[in-house]
Amino acid sequence: MSLDSITTTIDDAVSDFFDPVATTIGDIVFYTVPVAGTDLPLIVAWLVIAGLVFTAWFGLIQARKLKLAFDVVRGRYDEKDSPGEVNHFQALTAAVSGTVGLGNIAGVAVAVSIGGPGATFWMILCGLLGMATKFVEVTLGVKYREEHPDGTVSGGPMHYLPKGLAERFGRGGAQLGKVLAVLASVMILFFGLFGGNLFQTNQSYAQISSTFGGEDGFLASSAGAVLFGLVVAALVGLVLLGGIRSIASVTSRLVPAMAIMYVLACLVVILVNVTAVPDAIGNIFQGAFEAEGVAGGVIGALIVGFQRAAFSNEAGLGSAPIAHSAVKTKHPASEGLVALLEPFIDTVVVCTMTALTIVIAAPASWDAAREGNEIGGVTITSDAFETVLPWFPNLLTVAVLLFAFSTILTWGYYGLKAWTYLFGRSKVSETVFKVVWSVFVVAGSLLSLDSLISLADSALFLLSVFNIIGLYLLAPVVKRELDKFLAFVRDRRSGAGEPDAGSAEPETAKAN
Repeated sequence: MSLDSITTTIDDAVSDFFDPVATTIGDIVFYTVPVAGTDLPLIVAWLVIAGLVFTAWFGLIQARKLKLAFDVVRGRYDEKDSPGEVNHFQALTAAVSGTVGLGNIAGVAVAVSIGGPGATFWMILCGLLGMATKFVEVTLGVKYREEHPDGTVSGGPMHYLPKGLAERFGRGGAQLGKVLAVLASVMILFFGLFGGNLFQTNQSYAQISSTFGGEDGFLASSAGAVLFGLVVAALVGLVLLGGIRSIASVTSRLVPAMAIMYVLACLVVILVNVTAVPDAIGNIFQGAFEAEGVAGGVIGALIVGFQRAAFSNEAGLGSAPIAHSAVKTKHPASEGLVALLEPFIDTVVVCTMTALTIVIAAPASWDAAREGNEIGGVTITSDAFETVLPWFPNLLTVAVLLFAFSTILTWGYYGLKAWTYLFGRSKVSETVFKVVWSVFVVAGSLLSLDSLISLADSALFLLSVFNIIGLYLLAPVVKRELDKFLAFVRDRRSGAGEPDAGSAEPETAKAN
């Protein structure tokens, strides 16, 4: 029996077994209600409402404190001997590497096809709201992180849910927190193995084998698939062995390079079609309120835009606090402010640039998709770039590979923290996880396991239910941490002889 037939048999067997499970759980997690002629997934509403609540609670912090967030990233408020493993910039790039990926390339194209250009407006709005949610969860992640004797740290919902709820509500809170922590760890681990690992390898392999060699090339063969999987697994394994410091060292170089390369390519297409920019922007704003997409109507564009943003930046899902918790700081809210830049980069910048490029270039594949034809998102994005840059599909393949690789690295770290919470933090336990993770990388080049990927998506968004409940209950803790950091900032500015711009009392008052 050939390797191709074996993998096909495995795929079919897994699909036959898990399809009913994935469908049932997916119907529950992504339950929709009809709104103005289209369907609204309640889980998306849950995430957007959280963004609205925290935006109001913290006085539009994503706008008021944006400059301060950039100052923190630049190291302006760093202190010597702060606990942690990486600096603010490295923590940010490590977390961004887990969110900026194939969704920014393919998912956005699907959004502007289904919801029309107007979906871009709502996508940006949802990204801006998600900045407040990200601030809250990451502040808690650093506040309740666990510092180990060897100098490493562990954080995330599996730590701040039990510790924070116990601190605020006593024994009952501790019991609820422990249950939520275990459920959160299981969801993170499950999505990590299938969505953050196997799916990334599978899609990047499909892209590279299609671009370089086609169906008859070596890469399209079973041997080529195994070789690709082994190379990626070896690279991932080498980086994972070094922990978050090694991951952050790679992502702090890789993520900016990816983002700059991709945004520059978008700008080239936009500048070549600069005369079409005013009309494109007009279509985006007009479409937001007079939408004409497959979904139909303003509500259709709004839902699609919110859904794309929520799926892309992961605000409220509890994943990013795991990476951010490794930061070197004595002030949890400082990293919370850094984290609010994450949805800004992922959604407001990268996703918007993709959408604007597609709307301006208006490739034939996008028109076909808007008429209801099933066309892959990567194809639409690639075609948009190809209108100006005929060689771009090759560069896009490189971008997909880099995005996938960085996502596998970051989710490998997330998965490791969930694994050690569930099974203990020992050398043996960590080694077993890293072996399992590497095996899944190789398997990803051979297997699609679509039903398990669907199940993993459900697990990730189910995590947001557990996480956001905790965020609401612990928001007063975040408020106190923000006040402490703002006081520290005022003291630092005053001590350096810099003006405080009259922000002392108003800043704190607005945060109320």
